[in-house]
Amino acid sequence: MQLLKPNWSAPAHIQAFSSTRLGGVSSGLYSELNLGLHVGDDPLIVGKNRSTLANTLSLTGDICWLNQVHSTILLELKENTAGPLTADAAWSHCNNTPCIIMTADCLPVLITNKLGTFVCAIHAGWRGLCDGIIEKSIKIICAQLAVNANDLLVWLGPCIGKSAFQVGSEVRAAFIAENGQASLAFSAFGDRWLADLQQLARLRLAPFNVFEITASEYCTFNRADLFYSYRRDGVTGRMATLIWINK
Repeated sequence: MQLLKPNWSAPAHIQAFSSTRLGGVSSGLYSELNLGLHVGDDPLIVGKNRSTLANTLSLTGDICWLNQVHSTILLELKENTAGPLTADAAWSHCNNTPCIIMTADCLPVLITNKLGTFVCAIHAGWRGLCDGIIEKSIKIICAQLAVNANDLLVWLGPCIGKSAFQVGSEVRAAFIAENGQASLAFSAFGDRWLADLQQLARLRLAPFNVFEITASEYCTFNRADLFYSYRRDGVTGRMATLIWINK
């Protein structure tokens, strides 16, 4: 199994990974480590893949998998919260309580703070990103835990890159309506636009003056050997990005 680790300065007790498509038992369009139950793969095979991931990472508690709907819903997870639950972001300050989201081109966002007192995983597709899922999540967590946004660490995981993510004028207009600087994250491509999801996320993070933002350089669309890509393949699997406190 090939896993990616964030290139950030989180405390040692913060564990975080993104899976690739390598190391599972799915076949055909879903080869190999498909973790999504909603994409047409054999549920028994997906269950084996999920167990393999949990065993590889020595996760002993229940994993609350989310039913993602491109919303701005953030859930707080307690110890052994049962899933699936409908949301596109999850956070926790409990030990050994993984927050996990799935992607196949959308942007996975992980957040913790300098002391590692909480963890958060966000599924940021363009809709959720435009609607403010990152800002909403940060505001809720900071308010509930009395955490200073200046102490936050953010990792932007592997997603479809700025050379591959084609969108229509309506998507660009929706982002610009929320933040005029968003125009910098789009480049003309014929009668469409190429969008930079990571830059759009950085713009949404800018007002919080977070301590650190790091990012994966991988493009899921261009690396069929490592990643699933919905934009590239249509019917395909899902990777997972997860984070937890391990004290």
